This record gives sequence, structure tokens and C-alpha cells, in this order.
Amino acid sequence: MSEPTYEELKAKLAELEKQGPRRTGSLEFRVSEKGGVSVYGLGRFPVTLYYEQWTRLLEASEKLREFLEENKSKLKFKGQ
Repeated sequence: MSEPTYEELKAKLAELEKQGPRRTGSLEFRVSEKGGVSVYGLGRFPVTLYYEQWTRLLEASEKLREFLEENKSKLKFKGQ
């Protein structure tokens, strides 16, 4: 495999600079091409839901917290 040319390296650097810094541990929100809201930083892939879905999920946040606590013994945790 040959070494990349100066121009190829320059193009790759420009592409990486466009992407911005990688933030580990922080969440980032973006509007997708189809009008959904994508959350980056939870896992390998973004989680994308539409406005109505996010509002329903937020309205159920207390029930979700209760469910998580009730089922904590059955859940897997990162590093287990």
C-alpha cells in the first residue's frame, strides 16, 4: 500500500475538521434530515425520534424512572 499524497492528507484533514471535535460522555442534539431529533452520545448510533415521540417520552419520565428502579436487578450495566 502506497503512502497517501499531500493532497489526500490535506483533504482528509479538512473532512475531520468539518466534523468537529469528538466529545466523549456528552450528549449532542441535532435535527435529522427527516425532521426528527437525534441524540448523539448515548451509544454507537444516534437515537432519533420525532417531536411527538420525545414529548410522550418526557411526559412518561417519572414512570420510566420507577420502572428502571423496580427492574434494576434484571438490568445489565456497562462493564458487567
